[in-house]
Amino acid sequence: MRSIRNIVVCMLCFFLTLFLAFQIPSVAFAAKAEKKAKVEKAKDAVPGSMDEKIKKAIASVDFSKVSDMSDFDPATWEGPTGDVIKIAYVNAFSGPGALNGQLHVAPIMFAVHDINKRGGIWVDGKKKLITVIKADHMSKADQCKKICERMVLQEKVHILMGTSGSNMMKIINEVANKYKVIAVNEGAVSDDLMDATNFGRYSFMPSFSTEQVGRGLAYYYGQIRKKEKKFYILCQDYSFGRGIADGFKKGLKEYYPEAQVVGEDYHKLFLTDFAPYMTKIKASGAEVIYSGDWTPDSGNLLKQARQMGINIPVADVFMNEPNELHDVGIEGTKGIVNIDQAESSPRFTNPAQIKFYKAWNDQWKKWKKAPYNSHLFEHAGGNLQAYMMYAYWTLSVIERAKSTDADKIVKVWENDTFRQANGKIVKMRACDHKAIQDMYVFELVPPKDQKMNFNIPPYHWYEGCSYYGPGYQIPAAKVLPQMDQKSDRCKGKNDWGE
Repeated sequence: MRSIRNIVVCMLCFFLTLFLAFQIPSVAFAAKAEKKAKVEKAKDAVPGSMDEKIKKAIASVDFSKVSDMSDFDPATWEGPTGDVIKIAYVNAFSGPGALNGQLHVAPIMFAVHDINKRGGIWVDGKKKLITVIKADHMSKADQCKKICERMVLQEKVHILMGTSGSNMMKIINEVANKYKVIAVNEGAVSDDLMDATNFGRYSFMPSFSTEQVGRGLAYYYGQIRKKEKKFYILCQDYSFGRGIADGFKKGLKEYYPEAQVVGEDYHKLFLTDFAPYMTKIKASGAEVIYSGDWTPDSGNLLKQARQMGINIPVADVFMNEPNELHDVGIEGTKGIVNIDQAESSPRFTNPAQIKFYKAWNDQWKKWKKAPYNSHLFEHAGGNLQAYMMYAYWTLSVIERAKSTDADKIVKVWENDTFRQANGKIVKMRACDHKAIQDMYVFELVPPKDQKMNFNIPPYHWYEGCSYYGPGYQIPAAKVLPQMDQKSDRCKGKNDWGE
């Protein structure tokens, strides 16, 4: 009996040893595989990129937990009232630039609606919801100052956010700094907004800037594409247009010295007749038009160029408005080159991002009222995605400050890093409140070729125009935002703010 028991014990020991022999190596293999994966990920980081520089962002939002957004419609959305966190969104909601207000505010309201449905934000000792108040500056300087002061003094808003037009954003910043409320610049990109003269403690610029745009496109043409060498600059005639042209010229000297600017012109805002400029471009021998124009100028420029038989590419930052592109068609938009502050290549990089994307796109299919039922709002991509991410970043900062007090928000946001839905990291440089980030340059291609970027069904962005195809990462180190060394806050620091 004892011998049988001994045999059983021996057999159990044998099988236990055999079991461990298979299990322990598998655990070790998994650890090695994980270590190898980490090494490969680090090796894949582009030199000078944010992934190489910053291993882990301070903050993010769990985009896999996006709320049920089935009740969201930007045409009818109304924010909560009462004891709430108030954001005044300042832009043109009337006049020739009215589309810009609708374009910018929709993704901001989406982010706010999502956070509200998650329960809001704990600030000042209690959980509060967030509301957005539309403030129409009508693209007029006097109206901009008037409406901003009304938002602060009468509506008691905690945040002023805007806008299209750096001239308007300067006014928003001035009002915010005067009354000590936070100003968030998600849409105006002139570098001088944050220079030594105009910088204010309470204003922040999560958006990219003009010099980053210009140098980024110059880097693409000089260091990546290496083909066209003759460029004609045509931009809007105000600080933004001049700044974005200067950034490109600086970038060409830095990254593409053999290139040539064969012409340079500036036009008034909301121009309807581009023919005189097109005639000059045609005679110049230009191989590329470089422009920073935004809607409606961007669409009019492109349409009239094609109508006059000028089929050379346009290198731009805002000529990705899909309704304007559809007006020109697939062939007329093929070959356009766009620099983007929010997209990546490929478009979808993780399951949470896909879920988050569908939360918007599924709703868009139900929207009935113009302009929200148009292609412009179909995907929440490009600049529209950027505005949304900057809203989430703002709300994240408020949440971590646990207060609507502007000084407490400033303390959290300086040197903050935030990971967006597609994994991209953005850093707020402390000394001048400018954002450091990687960017992508995209070539617009016909629908059948868009799969390389839009990598989930239906494997294209749009059927009626060319849109994002091949994408090329521009690492942050190549496009660090301009820093004014005359600023006492920035003296002695490098362009990373260190």
